[in-house]
Amino acid sequence: MWYRSCILTGMKLHLDWSSYENAGQGDAYAGIPSSGGDFAKAVAVCISDKRCQTIAKGVMCPSFRATGEALHSPGGRVLVLKDALNGVLGDHAFVHPAVAEAMDLCVGCKGCKRECANQVDMAAIKVETQAQRNALSGVPLRDRLFASLPRWLAWRGLLRRLVTLRNRAPWMARLGEQWLGIAAARQLPEPAAVPYRPPVLVDTASDDRDVILFVDTYARHFAPEIAEAAHAVLSAAGYRVRILGPASDDVEPNRELCCGRTYLSLGQVEAARREAARMLAALRPALAAGTPIVGLEPSCILSLRDEHLKLGLGDEAQALSKQVWLFEEFIARESDRKRFTLAFKPMPVKALVHGHCHQKAVGAMKSLRKVLRLIPNVDFEFIESSCCGMAGSFGLDAEHHEISMKMAEADLLPAIRAATPETELLANGFSCRHQIAEGSGRQARHVALLLRDALA
Repeated sequence: MWYRSCILTGMKLHLDWSSYENAGQGDAYAGIPSSGGDFAKAVAVCISDKRCQTIAKGVMCPSFRATGEALHSPGGRVLVLKDALNGVLGDHAFVHPAVAEAMDLCVGCKGCKRECANQVDMAAIKVETQAQRNALSGVPLRDRLFASLPRWLAWRGLLRRLVTLRNRAPWMARLGEQWLGIAAARQLPEPAAVPYRPPVLVDTASDDRDVILFVDTYARHFAPEIAEAAHAVLSAAGYRVRILGPASDDVEPNRELCCGRTYLSLGQVEAARREAARMLAALRPALAAGTPIVGLEPSCILSLRDEHLKLGLGDEAQALSKQVWLFEEFIARESDRKRFTLAFKPMPVKALVHGHCHQKAVGAMKSLRKVLRLIPNVDFEFIESSCCGMAGSFGLDAEHHEISMKMAEADLLPAIRAATPETELLANGFSCRHQIAEGSGRQARHVALLLRDALA
């Protein structure tokens, strides 16, 4: 079993690290810590070449770029985690101030997994570290609130009124900062007046043009126009679009599905595992039939291909990781196969494109480039930048607001300010669009909206 190694060392791991079972074998530089089992091997793949401590093109490492301190790079964090796993920091190392300081500014961008010479997966390591801390000291109230957003939206009307009031009442924002640590200088995302409501499916004979559209929490409740646009584009291209809903035997059939990303990013692994299991149950028929699953939010969809494989959910999670696509990835793939033949009308626009860190980390920006080229007359340019700095709820934390904006000011916001007012801003990440609006006063859009506008 995947948890055997941690049992042998007396340390309970929250994620499945068995893929690192043979990591570091014969590597004189690995220096595998004495406890932590396969998790220790995942930490020890770092070879200290300090590539993460340079200001080069790419994503890695946003926090080092912002502070210039080695401690806030993947390599610096590895050194502290090795001390923790070797017992240098005592019996409760994961609540030690040294670990807290080292991990505090990691935004989980996944840049190191792609750009580090040995692909240190610091985003997943941070999840495990937070889960260890939560087990020792409990989950902070703010983390519980942010992680439980999908559940709070069951009362979306009340939540919308509260968020709107908070955003318009400075005194209320200041109270939120004092009591909860949510930055008063920030606007909180406000749920849309009406959530996404899928159109009635006109049933036709099932064929190989079926596709499952997973409408995530953000698209459903905050930007329903994105889900509507994606549905319109796929339908216009001849696909029969089904909206993913709970399985018939779900214990919570009236609650919408969630990938668990909000829980996972804040170290609440058991809650994330429950959400992932619900989603897999709903997808069981689609997985068996080989139906493509398409999603809109990079952090959600790419979690299904990455972190979900560490939740110990078996073969179905592996199958899903190979069958799930970002909206633009699916279109690019189908276009390459000559199956997506929809002709778009010319759009004489100039577009500036910001990629979500996870899109960049898995190489998905190539698909976005291909899709934009399907629209005649679109003149687009990609912004060369690291993380936007919002990173889920990271930029909403009072103690992280300043560093979050510093990350954005490194490349992203100056590029936007230099663009003409007529330039279209594209960003597929919900957090990215929020940061762009906060830092520049301009609104970025998901590529699905541009494709919808280009429908002939």
